Order: sequence, then structure tokens, then C-alpha cells
Amino acid sequence: MKQEIQFNADNELLQIIADWKNWLLKQRLYSEHTLDAYCRDLSVFMQKINPDKKLSLADLENLQVRDFRRFLSNRVAQNINKSSIGRELSAIKNFFRWLDLNDIAKNPAISVISTPRKNKILPKAVDKQEALNILTVVKKMNKQSWQGLRDRAILSLLYGCGLRISEALSLNVGDITAESEFLRVKGKGNKERIVPLFPIIWQCISAYLAEIPYKQSVGEPLFLGARGERISPRIIQRQMQKLRVRLGLPDNLTPHALRHSFATQLLGEGVDLRSIQELLGHSSLITTQRYTDVKIDTLQADYKKAHILESKK
Repeated sequence: MKQEIQFNADNELLQIIADWKNWLLKQRLYSEHTLDAYCRDLSVFMQKINPDKKLSLADLENLQVRDFRRFLSNRVAQNINKSSIGRELSAIKNFFRWLDLNDIAKNPAISVISTPRKNKILPKAVDKQEALNILTVVKKMNKQSWQGLRDRAILSLLYGCGLRISEALSLNVGDITAESEFLRVKGKGNKERIVPLFPIIWQCISAYLAEIPYKQSVGEPLFLGARGERISPRIIQRQMQKLRVRLGLPDNLTPHALRHSFATQLLGEGVDLRSIQELLGHSSLITTQRYTDVKIDTLQADYKKAHILESKK
């Protein structure tokens, strides 16, 4: 169970924070997960700035550039990775920007602070044969055959549609049918995108649905755990750990690597980079470019001809 978030703030500032949280939830449509992360990041910042007193709005207005930099230095000294520090700073800036836009408080010092540069980490991907081996072997790794079929269906969505694990596991019965040629996905920030759906993916899902021992109705969770509840991402992550050992795959292979593989394979076959951006649901083309060093002007092929699963239908 997560620890309750505590803000080192006086009553006035606590109410202001509550209004900010409501704005993130109702106006910006942030997910509960993202909202929780932002609040925890702001809580850490306020505690580190001055742990000996409850902060007021005036205290935040009077913070200097050196105060923000001291906070960042403290996080680095605690061996917090750059990605986490960047996320914390993003939450802090979001809060101060909201204060400014609503004429509640202004502190220009925060605008001087830049996000720490992340070390460039290239996504890890599997090749075509490794991906097919994964989909073949995972089906046989559970005592209950329906669970193996479930895991294969989930991984086929990651590899065949480029879904995030959270997106695949949030699907409900009825979202995909035998007639579906496209899948409507709700990704980060509640942004919707549409991705093509290979017939073989429906075949994997259909095989799972034919054997699952639980009665399911339209609108209920599609992928279930052993007790009939919506499956946890941790179950699929554990299966990938077992697959790494069984197939001799790299230690850094995760379910997300299948999403990377989806992108790198299509890019390698010549699919336009902007098309890949749309399929992955990236808001920035720069994010998509991390998947490849191939020049944009050389990418010109049709999506369906590029992906190996299309040839398996």
C-alpha cells in the first residue's frame, strides 16, 4: 500500500495544492497514476526545501535560483537517477506555472532551472525470429493452457500493435472483435490513437477467449488473472524474465522491448517515421527518432508489408 502523501505546507497552501490537483484531474485529464506521481514529487520538493517549518505561499514566492539548484544537487547526491529528477522538476514547474497563470503567486527563478540531461539510452529490441520464438514459447509456460494463451495474446499486442503494457492490459471485452481491422487505443494523457490490427492478433485473442474459465461480458476486463481479476503487469513482467532464461535473451529484455521491436522493425523496412510516431502515440517526433538512426528521407514503405505478423495471417 502506498504511503499517504503529506505536504509540508500551511493550511492556505494546502488548499491551493488541492485546487491544483483538481485542475490536473478535471481540466488536464491527468490519470490517477500521473496525478499521484506529480503530488509525490511536489511533496518531496517541499520537504527538502525547508523540513523545519510548514511552508507558506510567500515562502514559495521568495525562493531563489540557488534554492532550486540546491534541491537538485541534493537529489543527485542521493543517487536519484536523472530521469526521476527530471520528472520531479517537471512536476514542480507545472505547479509554479499554474500559480503564475492563476495570479496566485509568481516566482521567475524557476524558469532559470533546466532539466538535467539524460544519458541517451537506445531502446533494446529483439529481432524477428526472437519475437516469434517468444510468442511460441510463452504459450507453453503456464500449467493452465488458457493462461499461456492469454500471455501470448498480450505479447502479440505489444509486438504487433506497438502497445504499452498498460494499454494492452486496460482493454475490455468488445474492444477487439473478429471484424476489427483497427484498434482504438487510449494512451498517456488519455490521448486516443488508432492502430492497424493484424488478423493473427485476433486469432491469439480468440484462442484465449475460447478457453478462459470465467464468464465475461462486454465492457469487462479482457485479460484476467488466475482469480478472475484484471491481470497485473507484474505477471507479464515475470513471464518475460522466464523467457529471457529459457531463450537465452538479454537481461534487459522487458515487455516494453516488444513495443520497441515493433517500431524498429517497421522503421528498418522503410515505414515513414511520422507514421510510426502516430502508431506509437508519441507526442514528439524526437521521441520516435530514438528508435533508429535511419535517415527520415529514406523511410518510404507500406506498413502492412513491413511487419512479420502480417505474413503469418
